[in-house]
Amino acid sequence: MPDWFSISNESAVPSPAMLLYPDRVEENLRRMIQQAGGAHRLRPHVKTHKLPQIIAMKLKAGITRFKAATIAEAEMTAAAGGKDVLLSYQPVGPNVDRFIALVQTYPQTHFAMLADNLGTVSELSRAAVAAKLTLEIYLDLNVGMNRTGIVPGEEAAAVYRAIATAPGLHAGGLHAYDGHLHDVDHAALVSAAQRTFQTVLDLAENLRAEACAVPRIIASGTPTFPLYAQHPEVEVGCGTTVLWDFGQAQISPDLDFLHAALLLTRVISKPAPHRLCLDLGHKAVASEMPHPRVRLLGLEDAVFVMHSEEHLVIETPRAEEFAVGHVFYAIPRHICPTIALHHDVWAVREGRASERWEVTARRRQITL
Repeated sequence: MPDWFSISNESAVPSPAMLLYPDRVEENLRRMIQQAGGAHRLRPHVKTHKLPQIIAMKLKAGITRFKAATIAEAEMTAAAGGKDVLLSYQPVGPNVDRFIALVQTYPQTHFAMLADNLGTVSELSRAAVAAKLTLEIYLDLNVGMNRTGIVPGEEAAAVYRAIATAPGLHAGGLHAYDGHLHDVDHAALVSAAQRTFQTVLDLAENLRAEACAVPRIIASGTPTFPLYAQHPEVEVGCGTTVLWDFGQAQISPDLDFLHAALLLTRVISKPAPHRLCLDLGHKAVASEMPHPRVRLLGLEDAVFVMHSEEHLVIETPRAEEFAVGHVFYAIPRHICPTIALHHDVWAVREGRASERWEVTARRRQITL
């Protein structure tokens, strides 16, 4: 075939569909491990793929630690054999009891979670004591994204001390997600990351100075993971790298990963001159980003003019070249929420869509 992405059995795949290329996933894992300095340095986020098959590929590559955003993702990871799972999301309400049930249901997996305030610490302590468990808790730090966490400083230290001394809890260390840090200028990114991460290192040093153990620091988003990997005590948490998308490639041009997930879409109408309508609506591709939300391979200069639930209308002077039913392959701008829109994906091997994998953890609840 003239390209890496076309499949020989297009007629067997209803559109819109998500295609995954396992050989390219494996190569991305190899590059992740190399850049992190070893599989033991990685704690990749499973929210990008939500698939037990990719957990199996990570385990085969030597990666045993994972991050999850939901209890369903954590359960999927444990059921697939994950040895160490951090729920990087502070549980509240009924999710506290669900997390307890998760720990009890999968005793072969080590679980941990986040907390960023004294109230949550107290609630988790009560739940752990009632269940006769010891829960590992990481202090979630707000290092500038202003989404969750507590700003490094004395108040943060007080919450960490509370975790370390609360009945039923064990302080696992510090967690710092810096998803706001990305810059096409690598030198600028390095400078911003150094300033940001120094606040985390300072807090860890201050806590240790008062004989408060800080066993581990979990930090980074995708753009900064090779930078923080230079600190031997840090586990880095890249996620998008396993599948890659064109949005991440734009903001992280210094990172070199392969696109391993594409959308297959078809022309379903030609409503006007120079216009094509594709079956790639909001329900098939993440729409939280501005257009272009996908990059059409072979038609990269298309102009996006209308997007609705089941339709994507584009303009191109080449419209007459394509008949209704023509297949396009598209790279999503943001793969993580895109894959969550699909009940299953097609695994492509040797140029053929050969298996369908259910996206198990796109659900909010699996069994717990």
